[in-house]
Amino acid sequence: MNYQETITYLYNSAPLFQNIGQGAYKEGLSNTYALDEHFGHPHRRYRTIHVAGTNGKGSCSHTMAAVLQEAGYKVGLYTSPHLVDFRERIRVNGTPIGEQFVIDFVARHRAFFEPLHPSFFELTTAMAFHYFAEQEVDVAVIEVGLGGRLDCTNIISPDLTVITNISFDHIGFLGDTLAKIAHEKAGIIKPHTPIIIGEHNEETRPVFEAEAATKEASITFAQDTPLYIKKESQADYDYYHGTPYGVLRAELRGYCQEKNVNTLLHAIGTLQRIGYTIGEEAVREGFAHVCRLTGLMGRWQQLSSSPHLVCDTGHNIGGFQYLVPQITAQPCRKLRIVFGMVNDKDINAVLALLPKHATYYFTQASVARALPCHELQALAAKHDLNGTAYPTVAEAIRTALGEADKEDFIYVGGSSFVVADLLTDWKQIHPEA
Repeated sequence: MNYQETITYLYNSAPLFQNIGQGAYKEGLSNTYALDEHFGHPHRRYRTIHVAGTNGKGSCSHTMAAVLQEAGYKVGLYTSPHLVDFRERIRVNGTPIGEQFVIDFVARHRAFFEPLHPSFFELTTAMAFHYFAEQEVDVAVIEVGLGGRLDCTNIISPDLTVITNISFDHIGFLGDTLAKIAHEKAGIIKPHTPIIIGEHNEETRPVFEAEAATKEASITFAQDTPLYIKKESQADYDYYHGTPYGVLRAELRGYCQEKNVNTLLHAIGTLQRIGYTIGEEAVREGFAHVCRLTGLMGRWQQLSSSPHLVCDTGHNIGGFQYLVPQITAQPCRKLRIVFGMVNDKDINAVLALLPKHATYYFTQASVARALPCHELQALAAKHDLNGTAYPTVAEAIRTALGEADKEDFIYVGGSSFVVADLLTDWKQIHPEA
């Protein structure tokens, strides 16, 4: 099989969560342990950092990797989902896993894993851990896929654990209260291993404190101690003043990033205290160039300046609590929103937050879980959100661009998979970009 045939095989033999949702989820870690045994426990051959949370874990994982790269470490980075190419999930110093490695991995090991019927994420995690060992990385930043306690990344013994925040998402798996969700995510706390909690509230803090006490793990609640004095926004960057590393120029922008920055500053300080060599310049360069260093996409990413078009992978109520104020604060003649969601989110809760004065282009991503655009349009109308339905993301964006004045602002989002379709087809949608 060539690369594309191999990827198609993986998608068909181990269905993606993004396509079928709950049917792709495997309860328990038995397959993970079997795969780990088969590959000789590769994650024990390098240091690891584990990152969980409802929102922000991708931004934090990529920024952490960027800082460590600039500090001179050879860094593995495992994240999900991918937006354009499967290989985005597994990187070493920003370079995606090679196509030939993916081909060879499947060809050499399918006789072992096929009888297990692993999930796509179980198989991808095994591939990532094996690849990082083959590449002899110094440290790997591992992002949790879903939850924490039963996530197949949870077999590692990290140097540091980070939980960014807790919000409502995947309640069918993780629970219908913040305390229940926090319990699942707290499952990644390891014995005698420092844990950073980015954000907490009165429901989640006791859960984290109890788990940390049980594991005798030192716990830091980042929001209790801000490590910067103020944020200043300029044309292309945000600047954080009064940090332990001087003024930080941050490439990742967005109201939600303020919380992520504080979480990261605590995490970096902890790594330094436990023996990592991370200089001030490495921190500044990592924050300033995270997208170039790691390949990160889809975080308040500007694709056009005239009209101003931005996409973001925020996809739940926790994300939109930050995104909506940022969207409505954009200076523009007219606000246009290209919007789609998947069918297992709290769609009405998100719709209730969206601005009513915008012109909407309701659409659906090219995944089976996407809520049909006409159903989304009907739900939105109940919240006084009005617009037209388009069966593809490309059609919705072409229409929005065609109707927009150069001084308009176009936001594209609602689902990571809407952003994925946009980035995949952007050159065809907007050839002059």
